[in-house]
Amino acid sequence: MASKRSPHPLSRTFVRLLALCAVLLGLTVAPASGATRTAAPAFKVLAFYDGTYDAAHISFVHEANQWFPQAAAANGFSYTSTNDWSQLNTANLANYQVVLFLDNYPQTAAQQSAFKTYMDNGGGWMGFHVSAYNDATPSDWSWYHNTFLGTGTFKSNTWGPTAETLRIDDPDHPSMAGLPATITSSVSEWYSWNNDLRKNPDIDVLASLDPSTFPVGTDPNQTWYSGDYPIIWTNRNYRMLYANFGHNAMNYDTNTALSSTFASDQQNQFLINGLKWLGGTGGTTPPGDGTATGAITGYGGKCVDVPGAGTANGTAVQLYDCNGTAAQKWTAGTDGTVKALGKCLDVTAAGTANGTRTQLWDCNGTGAQKWTARDGALVNAGSGRCLDATGPSSANGTRLQIWDCTGSANQRWQLPG
Repeated sequence: MASKRSPHPLSRTFVRLLALCAVLLGLTVAPASGATRTAAPAFKVLAFYDGTYDAAHISFVHEANQWFPQAAAANGFSYTSTNDWSQLNTANLANYQVVLFLDNYPQTAAQQSAFKTYMDNGGGWMGFHVSAYNDATPSDWSWYHNTFLGTGTFKSNTWGPTAETLRIDDPDHPSMAGLPATITSSVSEWYSWNNDLRKNPDIDVLASLDPSTFPVGTDPNQTWYSGDYPIIWTNRNYRMLYANFGHNAMNYDTNTALSSTFASDQQNQFLINGLKWLGGTGGTTPPGDGTATGAITGYGGKCVDVPGAGTANGTAVQLYDCNGTAAQKWTAGTDGTVKALGKCLDVTAAGTANGTRTQLWDCNGTGAQKWTARDGALVNAGSGRCLDATGPSSANGTRLQIWDCTGSANQRWQLPG
């Protein structure tokens, strides 16, 4: 509410005395210029849910829509949730860096097409538990269940819901940063699938049931006594994470939750790490402060270079003798971008496979153009892979690509400033 102007302005001395009194009384004096600025979120998350089927899934949705906003406020991103799946359209998705499916997946052709386009263009996604459930043969959406998730159809589940020991299978993935070799999950019902995820070269299993945790379940007829059961994984061709948890233990007679999906601090750390990776901040640090402009030096003392100082979309990025030209002047920004000649360092076609080449492209805010500095490497947010000199070679004209992070010399870079 705007304050009324006094016909007799107070003297500066008197204003200072009022401020002193306010401090003594434990009050806060707001700046006369207006409200305090709020920093823009590092990335924006949009969560979709139904919240209508199975009390255990509904309980998880209610919890998620309380926990994620608090996590967002503490970690510098924004969280919006909706049960209106018509908002899963291309125009709306362009406003968000990460999409969550809490308890379902898109059912209409238009929604499915919009989501596939979003993911093909480098969007981020995290799904939980029943968002992967499918018992239709053939699948009601083959791309989602077979190509994207890799699961195929549902095979079996445990009962009742239990907390288990999870083995971290890929400790180098950004979503697993800082976690020990095994962690304790929250309580959940657990699913298995007809497709063997370990045999799919596109799937990187990040965590699975540790052998020490068997038997899993409390009903002898729905208990797993041994086997390999992936719980968390990513598809290397997309910026995505799937987590098998999201089903609370319930007293169905009284509709009372007996557990919390967010009771495990270690599991929660994975969620925060994972969201930061999906959102392009990677859980590490952006490459620079946005002010220093200069050469990026790498393998063999050569500089990251744009051939002929070209500015067309798709221009290659290479190593070359350092020469101080504009083709070798880069600005590493606080938003995760690395820019030269007004364009961004980009992974071709938002690819995530080893050997995908880098290029210059119009800046568009996708994970293909977001990089984080980690132990001397530049890690691409969209793929989780490192900027790499092919070969390895330091010859003039050596193309730069993304590759599994190895810590080798051809993946180490000295940034400007």
